[in-house]
Amino acid sequence: MANADSSRADLDWLFARQRFGVHPGLERVRALLARLNDPQEAFRVVLVGGTNGKGSTAATLAAMLAATDARVGLFTSPHLTHFAERFRVAGQELPADTVAQTLARVRPHAEAVAASFFEIVTALGCLLFAEAGVRVAVMEVGLGGRLDATNALDPVLSVITNVALDHTEILGSTLEVIAAEKAGILRVNRPAVTDVSLELRPLLEREGADLWTVDNLQIDSLGWEGSAVRVRVPGSRNTHTLKFRTPLLGVHGARNAALAAVAAYRLGVPEAALVQGAAAVQWPGRMEVLATGAGRRVLLDGAHNPAGAQALAAALEQLLPEGSPGRVPFVFGAAADKDLEGVAGALRPLASQIILTRAVLSPRAAQPADLAPLFAGLPVHLTDSPAEALALLESLNEPLAVVCGSLYLIGEVRPLLLHQADEGRERWQ
Repeated sequence: MANADSSRADLDWLFARQRFGVHPGLERVRALLARLNDPQEAFRVVLVGGTNGKGSTAATLAAMLAATDARVGLFTSPHLTHFAERFRVAGQELPADTVAQTLARVRPHAEAVAASFFEIVTALGCLLFAEAGVRVAVMEVGLGGRLDATNALDPVLSVITNVALDHTEILGSTLEVIAAEKAGILRVNRPAVTDVSLELRPLLEREGADLWTVDNLQIDSLGWEGSAVRVRVPGSRNTHTLKFRTPLLGVHGARNAALAAVAAYRLGVPEAALVQGAAAVQWPGRMEVLATGAGRRVLLDGAHNPAGAQALAAALEQLLPEGSPGRVPFVFGAAADKDLEGVAGALRPLASQIILTRAVLSPRAAQPADLAPLFAGLPVHLTDSPAEALALLESLNEPLAVVCGSLYLIGEVRPLLLHQADEGRERWQ
């Protein structure tokens, strides 16, 4: 009992540090890693940054690397339901007890250097991976890039998915400024891969990395089964093309998978392993379809900024059958500090009605009544919790519905749909 109590106390301490916010900079995390004997030096590192699609790109790349029988670590954030989701080795979430016991060892060092929540989590992931015998770790960048805690690591390859307006209060108010921040994960003369828009590429190129871009891409929709993808390897003299299938839904999912495939190719992953890994990837809570019984399905997606909402809307237009009304009920909730008008504007044309709610564990969540004006002209229902929203949704008895917005909302909805328990901890980061 004492060990369980101390583990809970350590996690309580860590989660309480979320309230202190984000403090960009590398000095504290470097000091923390040094006190832990630099565990990040025990494995090769791939950094995956960008605005949207970081997680699915990182998960796909990790699956492709794992298909080579390499021992692969995957570090992602935020978690949906359980803290240990952030640390995966060989495709499996590390045991919560292992994570908690390792955190107890990290805590005194973190306190000594006054590390922030995400700095602690990054260092914890490195120590977990080193002690698990990981050979290569795919690390999803947190916020920005240049001053993000993950950038204290030395990547053998860097990936930047795309750049859109998000976290503008920290990263800057223009795409150019944000792109420059994200370009900070690139290294001179090191391999890098990106799918950023053409006009932003010069900002990445000036970092001096050996940068490949994903341009020659063909995507054939397989409906709810995902996509068949063909992508030409940018640096190949013989115009070599990689061909594979991905279960990730939507054009944006296929593009993320293509980006991961080119990155895997640059890391020397054989094509058979690339194909196997692409087909096997799972990425919960992002364009994820869950069956809810009686032929009904719910699509979950963490579309929390305008670009993400536009990608979700485009995917839905592709997935809804021809001749259908093209409108489905939505459950929506988001953080109050997001561009909510931009998100709502992308979703409104596809919504038959809106059930508004909030993530009860997130103090950042907007109140449902404050969201209602964004959906003027549609039937709008206000609910106090995800559980109440799902009960109302079930009463509609629609064959397909969408739950989207904050990832913290998805993290509370998903265990309810799967009849699982969540950690019940307050969520800020």
